[in-house]
Amino acid sequence: MSAPEPDEVQDAATALAGNEPANEPANERDDWFYRVVHVESVLFDLADSAPQVHLMEAETPYRSLSIPVALPEAIAMHAALYNHAGRRPGTHELFASVLARLQCDVIAAKITRYEGGVYFGELDLMTPRGREIVDCRTSDALIMALRQAVVAPILCRDDILAAANGA
Repeated sequence: MSAPEPDEVQDAATALAGNEPANEPANERDDWFYRVVHVESVLFDLADSAPQVHLMEAETPYRSLSIPVALPEAIAMHAALYNHAGRRPGTHELFASVLARLQCDVIAAKITRYEGGVYFGELDLMTPRGREIVDCRTSDALIMALRQAVVAPILCRDDILAAANGA
């Protein structure tokens, strides 16, 4: 089985961006629209109290979003971004391996809301028993998306990107 072409992944991510998570009532999420974003960098700035993950929208208007993360997650995300594996599996590598062995695919990592200075995330999974939505920290969702054999799409609610970019 060959890996899908980048355009096929982008098309699938765009189609998924309009889907509603299965575990939420439709009336609560009717107007949510997700945009595909990519992890551009993980920045360790000694002048800042927390590392920042920089995300960039995949299509125009190419808005950006910076999310503060804890140092261990920043290190794990940097390793995942550049496909580095440690001498022994770290937590995220272990979890990705377990998901693969259980034939569970990460369909997408989603940034679902921003509340009280905190970004909230979800993992959208496809299991042999069907689709599952798992609430998680945004940093864990991003790392798990990057740790897949074929990188899973990262989706961010449009209103979160708009607010972060002053729109």
